[in-house]
Amino acid sequence: MPKAAAAARYALTYLSWPLVFFSGLTGAHFAFASDTPMVLFAAVYAVEVLLLFALERIIPYEKGWLLSDGETANDIAHTVLTKGLVELAALAAVIFPMLAARLLQPIAAMQFTLWPSHWPMVFQASLAVIIAEFGLYWAHRIAHERLFFWRFHALHHSVTRLWVINTGRFHVMDSLFKVALSQIPLYLLGAPLQVFWWLGAVTAFIGILTHCNVDMRTGLFDLVFSTPRLHRWHHSKDLREGNTNYGENIVLFDQIFRTYFNPDRPSSTDIGIKGQIAPDFLGQLKQPFTKDGVRQILGRQPKRG
Repeated sequence: MPKAAAAARYALTYLSWPLVFFSGLTGAHFAFASDTPMVLFAAVYAVEVLLLFALERIIPYEKGWLLSDGETANDIAHTVLTKGLVELAALAAVIFPMLAARLLQPIAAMQFTLWPSHWPMVFQASLAVIIAEFGLYWAHRIAHERLFFWRFHALHHSVTRLWVINTGRFHVMDSLFKVALSQIPLYLLGAPLQVFWWLGAVTAFIGILTHCNVDMRTGLFDLVFSTPRLHRWHHSKDLREGNTNYGENIVLFDQIFRTYFNPDRPSSTDIGIKGQIAPDFLGQLKQPFTKDGVRQILGRQPKRG
């Protein structure tokens, strides 16, 4: 490889994370200021996904992860039909009570006065990320430490490769649990709709970054954000490594509760679970609700009747 090309690739490993994250937020800013915020934001998100898809082929972290695992259709279905619909339902749950409250003035004026709506949006969004992260952290940690919740979360960890397309591979019950613990506090505090938009934008871009198969050197970003390097440790089959780095967007609570893990060596590529997940989309949704399905998830033999 020519020296110039090698140097460009090396520089790209340092530039790719901030490029995707901050260009995504910049695009979100213009989308949210438009007359069709959700349509334009979807376009911005699609562009960032395509950019990461290209980077995965230019500077892959693990070349073996470029090979198909047979789960692409399931990954897309979960992203669109389970996690995507849950996010839309959560947004609708915020919008409709807010619209109803406007019809109930002046009673509504006496409610939800705790949120600092006079702050610049960048500070409101930052506060929302921190408050929501407390719920996301504990929802995620509980999903690893309690078998009842792990039966749903195991679907996400069943992948044997990480790439941008399986970012949204979550069971609907897993997604609902995380949304409830993270967004209800913001609603009760009276956060405006735009704050929920920005929380969704940050979560969307961090999500595709943490799961992408791109060789990114994230350096000091590892101390603040959930990065690909940290999240690969979280997917490790070794539970001493995997039961760490629960932060969805930021690692503040991993630092506080001592679950932050970032040793000075390449992060794990030996990922997955010891159990088995159903091979089809509908089977994956149904599996956690049956006794034999749970035993398969946990790697146990089904009982013989």
